[in-house]
Amino acid sequence: MCRFVGRGFSRDVGCLAINRALAPEGLVSANVVSDSSSEEVPMNWNQWIRQTHRWLSIAFTVAVIVNGVAVAQKRYTNRLGLLAVFALALQFFTGLYLFVLPYATKWRSGQRTD
Repeated sequence: MCRFVGRGFSRDVGCLAINRALAPEGLVSANVVSDSSSEEVPMNWNQWIRQTHRWLSIAFTVAVIVNGVAVAQKRYTNRLGLLAVFALALQFFTGLYLFVLPYATKWRSGQRTD
């Protein structure tokens, strides 16, 4: 069975192929973890923001579906509408961070962003 590690999955040759497809060049070997180690790989700040953004997108989708059902049943309230807006607002800030991240990385390393 493949385990999630970093950006891909790792365990055997099939999982290594998934790692190579998902991870940038040169990072595959650093992310490979065998099943014999029980050590968890800690998430860094960027991975935490990325994972939060993904979960917020799921929460937003569920909130929109709940709003649609409430409108169809004529049981819509403003509080219910704000549920989707709250998830969308949080997703905006995490998305903005993820959008700026490559430019900030290039800027810190001194490269041009052309």
